[in-house]
Amino acid sequence: MLGCIGVVYGDIGTSPLYALRESLHGAGWDGKDSSEVVGIVSLLLWTLVLIVSIKYVLLIMRADNRGEGGTLSLVALVQQALKRRPGWLIAVGVVGISLFFGDAMITPAMSVLSAVEGMAIVAPSFAPYVVPATLGIIIGLFLFQAQGTERVAILFGPIMVVWFLTMAGLGVIHIGDNTQILAALNPYHALTFLASHKLGSFFILGSVFLAVTGGEALYADMGHFGRTPIRWAWSVLVFPALALSYLGQGAFVLSHPAAASDPFFLMAPKVLLLPLVILATAAAVIASQAVISGAFSMMQQAVQMGLLPRLEIRHTSETQHGQIYMPRVNMILMLSVICLVIAFGSSSKLASAYGIAVSGDMVITSILAFVLFLKAWKWPLMAVIGVIAPILFVELLFLGANMMKLHDGGYVPVAIAATMCVLIWSWVRGTNHVKKKAADSAISLVKLIAMLDKSQPMSVPGTAVFLTQDPNTAPSALLHNLKHNRVLHSQNFIVTVLVANTPTVSDEKKVAIERLSDRFVRVVMTFGYMERPNVPRGLSLARKRGEKFDIMTTSFFLNRRTFRSARNQGLPLWQERIFIGLSKSAADATAFYGLPSNRVVEMGQQMTI
Repeated sequence: MLGCIGVVYGDIGTSPLYALRESLHGAGWDGKDSSEVVGIVSLLLWTLVLIVSIKYVLLIMRADNRGEGGTLSLVALVQQALKRRPGWLIAVGVVGISLFFGDAMITPAMSVLSAVEGMAIVAPSFAPYVVPATLGIIIGLFLFQAQGTERVAILFGPIMVVWFLTMAGLGVIHIGDNTQILAALNPYHALTFLASHKLGSFFILGSVFLAVTGGEALYADMGHFGRTPIRWAWSVLVFPALALSYLGQGAFVLSHPAAASDPFFLMAPKVLLLPLVILATAAAVIASQAVISGAFSMMQQAVQMGLLPRLEIRHTSETQHGQIYMPRVNMILMLSVICLVIAFGSSSKLASAYGIAVSGDMVITSILAFVLFLKAWKWPLMAVIGVIAPILFVELLFLGANMMKLHDGGYVPVAIAATMCVLIWSWVRGTNHVKKKAADSAISLVKLIAMLDKSQPMSVPGTAVFLTQDPNTAPSALLHNLKHNRVLHSQNFIVTVLVANTPTVSDEKKVAIERLSDRFVRVVMTFGYMERPNVPRGLSLARKRGEKFDIMTTSFFLNRRTFRSARNQGLPLWQERIFIGLSKSAADATAFYGLPSNRVVEMGQQMTI
């Protein structure tokens, strides 16, 4: 629970730094009408209750796929319920992970900038150094990711506990400034505020939504810590601290209207302002960790499901399988965050870009949950509508309100998500096109074995393992070896690696073996989408089932394809170039499949697409 407080709740835990400030600014509050402050605080509190407590903690976190969460886990669960993989389902999942990735870029920039800006309150002369200091902190955070989530959590957990207790303490101290703020606990004031401001309240919702940014990380990071610690942490510490902070800020603003410019920092005693800024900066750094960890999980699932090319994945924990580090994803995120900080320069400007990606991702989660509750959990239709419809309606309002900020910077997450969707679409289309093209010239594995029995090529001792995507056709590497080396090993394993819809697969179901002849064995290995596809480990399971071979005299044959673009064939030229670029960036197959590098033979093949 301490670890999940340090990783999962960092993002939503720093929302009080800017949520009330931006909401009051959006409402154009002039310091006179106290009901506006009460209404906004009520909106903040009940948004937390509806979106985080009810939707994520109570409902969505029940929809785990063997302990794993996130958009693609929901997609996998819905796919299992429908017993098919419709195109709309994959499209929804792709949009969801693309939006989350956009959020993972904006959150570190927003959180760290908003905290470092507090130094300008302590020492106005520090203002010119806000951006450089922010960049230094962000670079350090991303470089630290290689240490793994477990070490990060050990370091960040205690700091975030102190942060939440400090927030709660400051809130409790100032609630007495104006006890009228306690009326915000009644949702009637939130509804009254919306009704009285009519269309104007629609624009304010975009700022109110900042209070729940980070809520989606509860579900995305579930595989790192498990459901129970995340739920307990929210109920016992995080939600009470957030509620007390917003109530305290509201009461302080009611008694000191000028403090609306930055209520969180200004309500701290001057002697404690510098320590608070330092603590807030630490908390903001930690806030970035929630979406970074979630982005690693999302990208790993996307790779395992064939939506992206192979990416290097490093497991960083012996106890929690979901704790991983992806160097290339980490580098892309770091460079993107640096560009955002330099381009926007302040948290107020960046606030316009914040929210669209998160609200869009939440809407997609609700849509998938609707199908899951109805088809998999067999809830009555009216019960599903009664539970999901109010949440979805509120989220659509938030999405619409955030879309109004499109021209002020909201185009950034939309552009990031659109780029991600195009890359995934191009990769999936390109992969399917290559499979079809390869199938046109493929030879049936059974026919090849029959031909070899007649021609009897030179036999050499040892075992050869050929990896192929299609277990029914002869691997290209096998054909090239026969053509150029004119030899055949005494034992040949034709291995196909598949990815299941579940995060993990038991050893009993991991390997399916079929002996085709004295010299050929077909092996289909199935790994969970959160597992590393380790081929030698799969072969060791085959040995336990009676297949006799010496793993130390085994050679692994891989087919390395390079692609050339051909006009007016297959994909549009621009999409071919994207696919070829992505294929070149793919991680080395030897490392991806856990093969011993000193026993791998690669056979080159050039394909025109």
